[in-house]
Amino acid sequence: MSNKANQEGSLTGRTAVVTGASRGIGLAIAKRLVDQGARVCITARGAEALDEAASAFPAGTVLGIAGKADDPAHRAEVFERVRAAFGVPSILINNAGINPAYGTLMDLDLGLARKIAEVNLLGALAWTQVAVQAGLGADGDGVIVNIGSISGSAPSPGIGWYGVTKAGVAHLTATLALELAPRVRVNGIVPAVVKTEFGKPLYEGREAEVAAEYPLGRLGVPEDVANAVAFLVSEESSWITGQMLTLDGGLVLAGGRA
Repeated sequence: MSNKANQEGSLTGRTAVVTGASRGIGLAIAKRLVDQGARVCITARGAEALDEAASAFPAGTVLGIAGKADDPAHRAEVFERVRAAFGVPSILINNAGINPAYGTLMDLDLGLARKIAEVNLLGALAWTQVAVQAGLGADGDGVIVNIGSISGSAPSPGIGWYGVTKAGVAHLTATLALELAPRVRVNGIVPAVVKTEFGKPLYEGREAEVAAEYPLGRLGVPEDVANAVAFLVSEESSWITGQMLTLDGGLVLAGGRA
């Protein structure tokens, strides 16, 4: 990654919306964007956690709006308030995701499956639609980054349906990149196991054992994803669209899976 992508102030004047950003990957992304000069709206379900996260940022740089990612009224409110506070957004990070199910597809409750798909896959499309309607890309500088998962690249035991929705996110990314060009670039990140509350079931109590499967010898941390997002929203990646960038410490090369 070039020095320019890391330079403070490189996103000055830009406005971003980051979903699912009260903690973990989303919060790390928001911090990185603010460090580079952007004004950022962070969203999440829990108002208390979101307020706490927002309070840690410099005054005037972050707007926190609580609500459910799959709620149309919440999405509309976010972009209405963002435009009023910061102006037209030019960056959208679709990070919100859920996985309240663990087990085989044969045992998966279909109602729960619909909910997961609604948030993880349809949610990414819905947020994109509303963002573009709110003006993202109108000046030809729109950028969208979708957060996928290595489980969408190869079947992962216990989180199969989550992986199916993330495989859909990858195809959605490519399709949106084609449809929204040249005004909006659309790319994605494909992380393996990252050390967050969300990812704990995949490594808790056996981190050393899991990390040993990675050629680079460790699990990911939220800042790894934030660094990659910083590149994809920067001018350094201005000729990249429709791509899914894998961040896995070499796991796939070694024949592993999440």
